[in-house]
Amino acid sequence: MPQIDFRALFETLPSPHMVLDRDLRFVEANQAYQRVTERTRDELVGQNIFDLFPNPGDGGRQLRESFQRVLDTGQPDTLALIPYAIPLPLSLGGGFEMRFWSAVHTPLFDSAGNTAYVLQNTVDVTEIERLKDIAYGPSGAAPETPIESATQLYQRAQELQQTNLILVEETNQIRNLFMQAPGFMAVLIGPDFVFRLVNNAYQSLIGRRAVIGRPLLEALPELEGQVFQDILSEVMRTGQPYVGQADSVLLQRQADGPPEERFLDFIYQPILDGRGVPWGVFIEGSDVTARVRAERQQKLLLDELNHRVKNTLATVQAIAAQTLRTTASPADFREAFEARLLALSATHDLLTQSVWRGAPLDEVILMELRPHGAERYKLEGPAVALSAAETLTLGLVFHELVTNAAKYGALSTSEGCVQVEWTVREEAGRSRLDLVWREQGGPPVSPPLRQGFGSRLIERSLQGDIDGEARLEFAESGLLCHLRLTLAVEATGAEVAA
Repeated sequence: MPQIDFRALFETLPSPHMVLDRDLRFVEANQAYQRVTERTRDELVGQNIFDLFPNPGDGGRQLRESFQRVLDTGQPDTLALIPYAIPLPLSLGGGFEMRFWSAVHTPLFDSAGNTAYVLQNTVDVTEIERLKDIAYGPSGAAPETPIESATQLYQRAQELQQTNLILVEETNQIRNLFMQAPGFMAVLIGPDFVFRLVNNAYQSLIGRRAVIGRPLLEALPELEGQVFQDILSEVMRTGQPYVGQADSVLLQRQADGPPEERFLDFIYQPILDGRGVPWGVFIEGSDVTARVRAERQQKLLLDELNHRVKNTLATVQAIAAQTLRTTASPADFREAFEARLLALSATHDLLTQSVWRGAPLDEVILMELRPHGAERYKLEGPAVALSAAETLTLGLVFHELVTNAAKYGALSTSEGCVQVEWTVREEAGRSRLDLVWREQGGPPVSPPLRQGFGSRLIERSLQGDIDGEARLEFAESGLLCHLRLTLAVEATGAEVAA
């Protein structure tokens, strides 16, 4: 004879069944029970039934007393009719609905014959109870006038059913509007702010956590220590609404992720009873994080633009003044001044490509050397990412070095070349760049009789604009320039050779 799989049978029973231990903690629950309560088995097992489904009213009292009778006597106990609210599906907006149940509680014994568990089987008799109310009134007592005939009762039931269908359809439409509203909405009730309703936008905001029927800080524990429960308490105490604009809140939107900062426009509107006393709070608002971040980014860009315009004008002013001092004629001034402005413009173009985050060191050097031909230079060193300030400063420095080499140094002859080598090392927790510009094959070099603008720019700009220093050596074999600076961005480690 085949063996019956009692676990599979328990799981597939059409009516809700569950098992509690002596502490009224869930031990097991079948699929029907999980559907009715909208709780998974993992959410139920190990939890006390009255912690998960609190009911301080008469229904909760009857249920607790029935469990205790079974545990004390070891005899089954039946509750013919017990009112008990259940959570509504999230697809209908959540919240709770009062329903009526018939429950049978059966003892399960351990090997010693003691009552170890209670098996509950419940049947939803709400519709039967409603029909009884139609026939006899809500009290269940016989009416003072003769009861209508069965035909009349049936007709009244049909009329009521049709009315109920219309009301249900209207209710569903309202729920759908609530659920699909673009702004987030929620209803909190009681002093612990228990979630009764939440719409889809609110679910999206909180990472689609199951919050219906749970107090605020239990459902969203990351709000502990933030101001929102205090604001809710004040709304409940005073009956006055609260409006928040771009308020910052930390929400855990991923199950295993850290809290994420969001910015919300919202209103806490008190829900008043007939006496004008608050019994809940309606929450409505919108997530304006993208707007706030865009406004902050815009302000940052405007501040940065203002700073850069001032710096650029100061640089142009200095270039003009120094070029004027070191040129003999207006034509020479125009040629040198325009060349330096073009170098500054080229550096700006390079920075624009990276949205002013910076540029690679080798690109800054090649920007000046490429026009002289690939055979006229050699670059060697690791890939280095320069900040925007470093890019602007070094762009001008290399322009002066290349201009000097083309006029008087290695690039002024057909045999000359420029070799640029650099290394990066860690020093006191910072990355230090050491760069050597070496000219070879050009005419003999001797120290200048007076220091020109180019030399001053090379030596002073590194000291003033970025954390660095420059040293020029006028060796007979060719100019040597040593640059050292502390990098704002770490080197990548990849080698550059050109």
